[in-house]
Amino acid sequence: MPAYALLEKNYQPPSKPPFFPQKTLPTMYDLPSEEPNEPGLPDEFHYYQPQLLRETFRPPDYSPDQIYVASDIYLYYDENYLNRYKRPDWFAVLGVGPVYGQKRDMRLSYVVWDEKVAPYIVVELLSDSTENEDLGKTLRDIKQPPTKWEVYEQILKIPYYVIFGRELSEFRAFELDKGRYRELTLLDNRLWLPNLKLGLGLWSGNYYDIVHKWLRWYNESDWIANHPEQLEAEKQRALANAKRAEQERQRAERLAQLLREQGIDPDKLC
Repeated sequence: MPAYALLEKNYQPPSKPPFFPQKTLPTMYDLPSEEPNEPGLPDEFHYYQPQLLRETFRPPDYSPDQIYVASDIYLYYDENYLNRYKRPDWFAVLGVGPVYGQKRDMRLSYVVWDEKVAPYIVVELLSDSTENEDLGKTLRDIKQPPTKWEVYEQILKIPYYVIFGRELSEFRAFELDKGRYRELTLLDNRLWLPNLKLGLGLWSGNYYDIVHKWLRWYNESDWIANHPEQLEAEKQRALANAKRAEQERQRAERLAQLLREQGIDPDKLC
């Protein structure tokens, strides 16, 4: 008998499966960025939150071709230093359209000296790696480029600067006052901008199946509808129109039946 056959004949399976020690794998909170020189790379919150701001930013006195909003693109601010830029999480410009030039092209970046209009409001989303700079706490050498706070306040003179921290739902707003940012007192976590006839507030709700606290825009009466809400409203309007049409059809059918019962042909009345 071959050796392998003898081994198979005498083989007895173990009464219990082999024991392997439990191993806990790291989660997304434990693993570092794949790019060590750029910590805090954009996560999903940095995608959804700017998108919600974009969808709900609709100042009533400005048409869509007078508004430009952007997120996470380079903002070039000094024509004397062409390699200097900042990358806001979200910003809005008034008086500039969503496309660029005669070619009506999408922008690769926003160049202030070319567009000739600075942003009206900037929103930064706090993270551990950017918090100090976002809040103006970073000290720099005179030979280094200005910080984000310095650019927004002293160079571009952006009227409103907003900070939002995801972890603690920290919402802070600053207004340019005599050349310096002054922190505003927020009532019920809301900021009203009279020149825009819009407000920015902290909203708790479901956005793309994510229940969280979000920044979103509101008008004088209510929160401005985001894209999923607009789609749902259109769906409900279509259902309501279909229901009304069916009710009218049934009403016309009942009327026609009554006329037939009285010996009148409803088709000859048309």
